Amino acid sequence: MKLSLYIAKRYLFAKKSRNAINVISAVSVAGVAVGTMALIIVLSVFNGLEKMVSSIFNTFDPEIKITAAEGKTFVADSSRLKLLAETKGVSCYSLTIEENALLKYGERQYIATIKGVDKNYARVTDIDSSMWEGEFILTAENGRPYAVPGLGVSQYLGIRVNFITPLNIYVPRKSGSAGMNPENAFNRKYIFPSGIFEVEKEYDSKYIYLPLEFAREITENEGSVSAIEIKADSPETKSLEKKIKKIYGEGYIVKNRFQQQEIFYKVMKSERLAIFLILTLILVIASFNIIGSLTMLIIEKERDIEILKSLGADNDLIRKIFIFEGWLISIIGAVAGLMLGFFVCWLQQTFGLVRLQSSSLIMDAYPVIMKLKDFIIVPATVLIIGYWAAWYPVRYLTRKFLTKNV
Repeated sequence: MKLSLYIAKRYLFAKKSRNAINVISAVSVAGVAVGTMALIIVLSVFNGLEKMVSSIFNTFDPEIKITAAEGKTFVADSSRLKLLAETKGVSCYSLTIEENALLKYGERQYIATIKGVDKNYARVTDIDSSMWEGEFILTAENGRPYAVPGLGVSQYLGIRVNFITPLNIYVPRKSGSAGMNPENAFNRKYIFPSGIFEVEKEYDSKYIYLPLEFAREITENEGSVSAIEIKADSPETKSLEKKIKKIYGEGYIVKNRFQQQEIFYKVMKSERLAIFLILTLILVIASFNIIGSLTMLIIEKERDIEILKSLGADNDLIRKIFIFEGWLISIIGAVAGLMLGFFVCWLQQTFGLVRLQSSSLIMDAYPVIMKLKDFIIVPATVLIIGYWAAWYPVRYLTRKFLTKNV
């Protein structure tokens, strides 16, 4: 092993009679280094984007959410709520109700989703940390209700916290006829905003928060809720989910944060795998340079092979020399690529060189998070490809030289 590796290193760094071999070897190292660097950078960017979007979802989505298996609403049974509150692992819960509504502010109109929440909602989610203006106050000390619209909703309607114009909310009645006046087909209430939240463009342009009782009254859902949103004591919620499912049974759906945004996370994983495979294919193509370099080297070293055999070297030793020669090219390229990838990611983390073009996101530069597993998987993949690229020409091209003198 030591002898074959020593000779391989000598062959790699020694000057060849044909300068093209040195050039091809250098190109091989550069190709592997660039491919490795690209894999590290892209995977780190995916880690950062996933973390960024997860933080957005975590601002809005609870750790566990209970909804009805059928229908939009269900009655929040007090006995089950008591069992839920006493369940180990439940920090607190919030009752919520959602319904589409027509918002009218001055002369402007907008269709949004009203979300009625109780006083525990700010503890269940981090929505109160995402205020663009004002505060997340839904009920004043004197009992007066307030609304908290998203930034997109408020910008379209022209809402500001200090304006004195009330926000009118229209929700279709569940019973009764409109008669001659179309407005009789709607429940109508007005409310003033106490703040404006900013999470993400899709949420900001869709939701407006209201006190739970206010939302129940205007939607004619007295005693009903759309969901029960739960904050857990620990991020690990598998055991807690099983306990909650036992309490509520088959008529209800219990989802964790991953399941609430299941499509997004599956798409992210699929994109990450697809990019990894594409860049790995590029590495495979780059490794063909190693095949070319070793092919020329084996032809050049035909006389050396004969000398080694006359000195007693067996076939395995000679094959190992050239396999190590090709593998060293991959190792050098992988190490260089890891260092370059780490350096580029560090620059992006520190200085934010590459900027995001969208102004609606919570950060202005591409987020980058380096993970140890990427720095293990990527070089392992590169070395496997490098070993194959070295084994293939050695296995077939040395055959005639190793059998010539047998």
